[in-house]
Amino acid sequence: MRNEAVAELEGLVGEWALTMTGAWFLESPDVEVHGTATIEWLADAFIVLRSALGEDYSTWDMVFGRSDPDEQFAVLYHDVRGVCRVFRMTFGDGDWTMLREDPDFHQRFVATVERDRIAGRWEASEDAGQTWRKDFDLTFERRGSRV
Repeated sequence: MRNEAVAELEGLVGEWALTMTGAWFLESPDVEVHGTATIEWLADAFIVLRSALGEDYSTWDMVFGRSDPDEQFAVLYHDVRGVCRVFRMTFGDGDWTMLREDPDFHQRFVATVERDRIAGRWEASEDAGQTWRKDFDLTFERRGSRV
């Protein structure tokens, strides 16, 4: 039986083209890095995102789930560097946020979700969330038609 709250993420399921722009760590903020993402169900309780940007950048996976007792979405993150992180997540009314507040630094993803496009940005804070710097913009464009 599918978890009703996780079912709210159904609109994310599909194949996506990714574009990273405005990255402070690249040779120029005008550089665009392209990639792909696949988002699909795992059992009836989780959504899995698998993505890759360019040949020289990053490959990462996320598993989206929920803790029913505290009514919170949780995201498990892993990337090609072997980094593992946990994010709290909110999703609804066209807004998608993921946030982690860890001792090394705080990090968040803030996005606007439309049927076939997600416009978001990754940000980081090294002062416990008092000030944020943009790491990069990340846009998802749906590939093909949505079933």
